[in-house]
Amino acid sequence: MEALNELVQRWYGRLFRYARLRIGAHEPAADITQDAWIAIVQGIHRLADASAFPAWAYRIVTNKCRDWLRKRQHERGVFAEPNKPNLEQAACHIPSGPPEAEALERALATLDVDDRTMVTLYYFEELTVSQIAGVFDIPAGTVKSRLHRCRMTLRKQLEGTHCE
Repeated sequence: MEALNELVQRWYGRLFRYARLRIGAHEPAADITQDAWIAIVQGIHRLADASAFPAWAYRIVTNKCRDWLRKRQHERGVFAEPNKPNLEQAACHIPSGPPEAEALERALATLDVDDRTMVTLYYFEELTVSQIAGVFDIPAGTVKSRLHRCRMTLRKQLEGTHCE
């Protein structure tokens, strides 16, 4: 029980932020994170390698997010991407912080949700390329190329974007 409490303390915030990034809303992300923790607790005995926990846990949250999105799309009868704001417009309205951080947040907001998530997992959550590949169920080479493309996009955004 003590080990589980430590695991939750160490990972709950990260997994919640990840769900919120994928869904774009606080309340559903909290519900998804709770559902993910139930699955984590029920399945952790099958995890043979403790170092695989990050990718495994993020994969569970990814699947719970997909389930939530599918259910929401079905309920709405719409097959367009839900909660897709006008990211370019929204990027100009991020609360101000240090100028560099503010510019980076605006640039990140212009990426699509999968790319933004990959960049976040790699640079902020410090997952490896192979762990991210496991989260997205794609080859490591694809992760590398997408991260490269994202870096180029972010570089261009940071070099020349101005909000009016």
